[in-house]
Amino acid sequence: MAWRFKASKYKNSTPIVPKPELCIRDIVVGSYQTFGNNIAASASFMAFPWEHTGSSIAVLPIDDCGRKSKTMPLLHAHTDTVTDLEFSPFHDGLLATASQDCLVKIWHIPENGLKESLLDAECSFSHRQKRVETVGFHPTADCLLHSTSAGTIVLYDLTAEKEIFCNNEHPDIIQSLSWKQDGTLLATNSKDKKVRVVDPRSNIPLVSEANSHQSIKDSRIVWLGMQNRILTTGFDSNRIRQIMIRDIRNFSVPEKTLELDCSTGIFMPLFDSDTNMLFLAGKGDTTISFMEVTDKEPYLVEGIRHSGEQTKGACLLPKRALRVMEGEVNRVLQLTSSSVIPIMYQVPRKTYRDFHSDIFPDTNGFKSELLPKDWFVGKNEALHKISLDPAKREGGEKPIILSHSFLSQIRFNLWKKISLKTRLGPKPFSTDSAEISFDKVFAVPVAPSTDVDVVVVEKTTEVELPSYIQQEDELLEKLAQKNETEKNETEKNDEDQNERNEQNDVLQNEDETDKQISSIADRRRLYENRSSSMVEEKTKSQASINVGRRESCKDEEQSKDRNEMKSVHTNGTSTKSNNISKRTSTVFGKVSKFRHLKGTTGHKSTHIENIKNVSRQISGECDGFHANHERVAVPLSGNGGKIAVFELSTPGRLPDGVIPTLVNGSNIMDFQWDPFDNRHLVVACDDGTVKIWEIPEGGLKEPTNTPFKEFNAHSEKIHFLKFHPLAKDVLLTASYDMTIKIWDLNTFEQKQCLKGHTDQIFSFAWSLCGTFGATVCKDGKLRIYDIRKSEYPIREGIGGPIGTRGARITFVLEDEYLVVTGFDKVSERQIYILKVDNLDKAIGMVGLDVSPATLVPFYDDDSSTIFLTGRGDTTIYAYEVTDEAPYFCPLSHHRCSSLHQGLSFLRKNQCDVRNVEFAKCYRLTNNSIEPLSFTVPRIKTELFQDDLFPPTRVTWLQTISAEEWFAGKNKTPLKISLQPEGMDALTSTISPPPASTGISSKPNSFDANYSSIQLSPEHTKAKQEALKKSVSERVQVNYELEQDNMEGVDSNEWDE
Repeated sequence: MAWRFKASKYKNSTPIVPKPELCIRDIVVGSYQTFGNNIAASASFMAFPWEHTGSSIAVLPIDDCGRKSKTMPLLHAHTDTVTDLEFSPFHDGLLATASQDCLVKIWHIPENGLKESLLDAECSFSHRQKRVETVGFHPTADCLLHSTSAGTIVLYDLTAEKEIFCNNEHPDIIQSLSWKQDGTLLATNSKDKKVRVVDPRSNIPLVSEANSHQSIKDSRIVWLGMQNRILTTGFDSNRIRQIMIRDIRNFSVPEKTLELDCSTGIFMPLFDSDTNMLFLAGKGDTTISFMEVTDKEPYLVEGIRHSGEQTKGACLLPKRALRVMEGEVNRVLQLTSSSVIPIMYQVPRKTYRDFHSDIFPDTNGFKSELLPKDWFVGKNEALHKISLDPAKREGGEKPIILSHSFLSQIRFNLWKKISLKTRLGPKPFSTDSAEISFDKVFAVPVAPSTDVDVVVVEKTTEVELPSYIQQEDELLEKLAQKNETEKNETEKNDEDQNERNEQNDVLQNEDETDKQISSIADRRRLYENRSSSMVEEKTKSQASINVGRRESCKDEEQSKDRNEMKSVHTNGTSTKSNNISKRTSTVFGKVSKFRHLKGTTGHKSTHIENIKNVSRQISGECDGFHANHERVAVPLSGNGGKIAVFELSTPGRLPDGVIPTLVNGSNIMDFQWDPFDNRHLVVACDDGTVKIWEIPEGGLKEPTNTPFKEFNAHSEKIHFLKFHPLAKDVLLTASYDMTIKIWDLNTFEQKQCLKGHTDQIFSFAWSLCGTFGATVCKDGKLRIYDIRKSEYPIREGIGGPIGTRGARITFVLEDEYLVVTGFDKVSERQIYILKVDNLDKAIGMVGLDVSPATLVPFYDDDSSTIFLTGRGDTTIYAYEVTDEAPYFCPLSHHRCSSLHQGLSFLRKNQCDVRNVEFAKCYRLTNNSIEPLSFTVPRIKTELFQDDLFPPTRVTWLQTISAEEWFAGKNKTPLKISLQPEGMDALTSTISPPPASTGISSKPNSFDANYSSIQLSPEHTKAKQEALKKSVSERVQVNYELEQDNMEGVDSNEWDE
């Protein structure tokens, strides 16, 4: 029993939280459904996903603090959410990232941090269309990387950029992976509720297997240093959080099982093998637990807990960066939704003037001479231990910072170590190129049980690129010959030098070799730069290219555009290129006029307030709120299917009491205003009926349950209804019976019934021409119908969203493309774009965030912008849709001050073009209706911005009657200019070329008179005078000079 009460040095370690101004604040972090810790740290930097999409990464100095700008430089790492990230233990500036876009990428962080956004990685690897779950580095072998995807474990040799091991024996998704500290074995946790130990170098990699936590929820694993024990966190069958410790020598039975509490957040275990301190940070928890791991009962001794903000991610800082002279034994970086908090764990001592060696044992060093190829053939090499005593360190109390070299320089340094080891005899270099050939140095043996070709140069599954390794061999051979010649000349001139001087010459030659090696790396970048056609013209500064890149999945034009945004790297330093473009002004070279759109909420006097009992139980297929320029319709909670109608001409606070409503008698499924009659509201009910209400002039004064017209449309519930965009009195209804019916409201006659759906219909969209219709269904299929010709789809494809929670669809870009919003299998909201002639595969996709609300798209055809938001959101996302990659160009998203329940955009003729307003909508909150205006900042607002406002379709007046449309006739809607009277167009201020003959037929028009006269000297002078006069009328000109008020000099003084 004495062990149970054994004193611990770290038992009273106290978490110390710095003041808010010493934390990183005002960052944007989303909720990511990943198996990673969402933050990583080296002794120099910290990195974490940025914004709600999580596809970009913020990289900040480890000692940074204060508020952060939303426009700071970022690492634009992936096209989808980053699932995991980790820094190399041997290089502080080498970062590995994994993403849902099926790629693993390696990044180089400059020594001074990010001064501008980075777009291109040092190298990348593909997981063959499978989402990458975890990524990390080997603990003892330099440049050995692991990643997991689904049930597959892959090891990469970064020196050769090749996959050297692949194992797919896991039947389900691998949720977590951890190496033993000596790098011999690894352990995994899988979604099949089992834990496994794997030896990648064995002929039978799977060493042992055992049952683990019995819940289907996430689990994590960590190897307890050099011990033969592993620790896992997860849930039992009752969803109680558990910790299990098991010995690999008795793997089937856990050594210790500890049940903690009932919570939804998975524990992220952070273990320090030097002190046996275990930190448990639960995702979504406000507490971080600290325990000490022992090798006897009770195995886990709880310490002091930290309570603070809600945790999004957590990681440990390397021991090299701790403040040991303050008693800091560990530091946890806690990532929250808006900040990064460094939590210092301090062992209380009477004084910290001396180094306390009893609480700071020697830790693993940071230098490794073990190469991936050597490790894979069975070589093991333990890391040297280093002392944390400042008196034994060169930098004293300063953190030990490792190299920030490029991956190419790291490769050369490894080559240098090998070449120095293999030199025998007095000759420092050999003329035999085979001894220093990259093919020989970086040869990788074929891994057992894998079908991956591990030849260094070629890659059969990717687009072939020119091999730079052969170029390196030739350059190195010339370099060796050059050094041999120099050595012979030296020996010839100085024959009497002794052996000591010869060795000095050798060292001098090696220093020169280092410089040549650096230049070779630059030459290699230039060679690959030319071979990939990524340089448009020769400039004074050489644009850099990511070294050793093996994947050329992007076309040449995108590579050129990205090349303009790179830094020039020379000898490990970076300088800015002259033609670098700002990230906020261009998107792949395309400048968007709407990039800096601004959303502005109308003045409070235009709001309708004190709306009570707004319904939040409306159908998911309904937009939840509809408005025209005269009135709005709002569904209310309660029985009877009530809809309140408010007049926009009488804003203000509503009086308390009964609100006049339309009582439908049944639950409301969907409703919509007639686009050509602002008084008619059409409502679909769950009993299959459609009711048409007519709002009296002056608005609804009292409740009514008598509709203007009513008819039975379906025998089951109605999902939604849609009016035809051009033809009056043409209505479409979709029902649970998986049919879509087209109605003539003049006769209430069914004209067409569309079939072919096998599951629930989520959404329908009319084409702009009104001839075709597109649907998205719960079965994941997209269908296009020629409404009047066939009741079955003319095109069908499986390119719809994978998730089954809801979706929306709309035509864009002159009906040649479809935009679909929906969910993926992990409930992340996504936007897809497809061509109408190929519905099987999306050509572009953007992932946003994880939210239960379906994104509702609002597309503006004139500006080609699309707005997206969902019920319960606070952000309105904005993109410009293009017909070329990347298809979705992000604009300035608008963030509202409160949650909204719906959004309804008005027609184009309601926009205030004088204030450059190109979109206008009304926003429904929990208790109010607010106008929202989207404008584009312009300087000359007194002019009509005709580049932003092309002639628009007249969609507020009927183009064709229902009878004509059903008869098969088609009419193109009229287009009108939105230019107000008396307002000059922006393009008209640009002087046209002079006319060759005659004078304008409008003698009273100033512009006509002076633009049509030939450019004779008299007319030119007259035109200049007229321009001066027009400018002087607008600008106040002071003709007085300052000298006029000064005392002058007499003329006789000049003679003197």
